[in-house]
Amino acid sequence: MTETERAYYDRRAAEYDDFYRGTGLYAQRPRPGWEEELAALRAVLSALRFRAFLDVACGTGFLTESLPGSAAPGSVTGVDQSAAMLEVARRRLPRANFVRCDALQIPFRSMQFDCLVAGHFYGHLDEVTRGIFLAEARRVAKSMLIVDAAQRDGVPPEEYQERVLNDGSRHVVYKRYFTPERLIAEIGSGRVLHAGRWFIAVLASPV
Repeated sequence: MTETERAYYDRRAAEYDDFYRGTGLYAQRPRPGWEEELAALRAVLSALRFRAFLDVACGTGFLTESLPGSAAPGSVTGVDQSAAMLEVARRRLPRANFVRCDALQIPFRSMQFDCLVAGHFYGHLDEVTRGIFLAEARRVAKSMLIVDAAQRDGVPPEEYQERVLNDGSRHVVYKRYFTPERLIAEIGSGRVLHAGRWFIAVLASPV
């Protein structure tokens, strides 16, 4: 991640949850069925049956909060490169463990976690970093759940997007969208837990 990208996520932390809640700059965006599908995704996360989770690129902990045991000490660990994002996450989930680190160099021992979760992270990785991340994910966890943006009509499978924040600043990020089949083909295996208009969730075991 470049310094420019790091700065973007730090500046976005205070308004990051607007994306999920449909508030702020997202209030006027037409997203039919968004709230219902977000509730369905959160139900998928809360139904997972693992004892120890690692949430990579956890951001503000919005989705982390849905993981079983997120309110209990020791069950959920979140990592992110943004100190500002983690500050919000720690306030939301004071009993979870949060660590600032690079998701391509995860500072935990092999197979320390039952399930690694990556929400809206994998779709920002280029081809080289995808391979590095998948290797790290398979090293530290027995299973891997990827939650990302669903491919839909009118949206290219990959693009560089301009993101505008509440302060008017403009930033460019790389973004990809997936069908469940495409994601499973990339990661080598997987079981679809959710496939909707806005989100997909695929659970994979080590290969």
